[in-house]
Amino acid sequence: MQVREAMSSEVLVVGPEHTLRQAARMMSARGVGSAVVIDPDSEGVGIMTERDVLNAIGAGLDCDVERTAAHLTWDVVYAGPDWTVEEAAAAMARGGFRHLVVLDGREVAGVISVRDLMRVWAREHAPTRV
Repeated sequence: MQVREAMSSEVLVVGPEHTLRQAARMMSARGVGSAVVIDPDSEGVGIMTERDVLNAIGAGLDCDVERTAAHLTWDVVYAGPDWTVEEAAAAMARGGFRHLVVLDGREVAGVISVRDLMRVWAREHAPTRV
């Protein structure tokens, strides 16, 4: 199975100037564990995850003041929509992360998460019942 078949194509996009609270509220409302951050003044696409928010709060930072730009990963490993889900899982395991931004050329096509991989695995390995 290819990443395009398993990824979430409805991606939450936030700006670098959103506060952590704003981003966390949007992530919570959408039921997602990450937000793609697109900064028109920089090259590339970043990602902010629930772990980034948790680390900031754990460090005692004010989530109404802190901006997403200061708490995200710009050095992102991107997946292609034609990757296999096994390739995506291997990249996640190597990098120690739970989300991959999927780029189709230079455009964000989606995000694939460990949750997506688990759903695929469960569907493919579900016991057959008579």
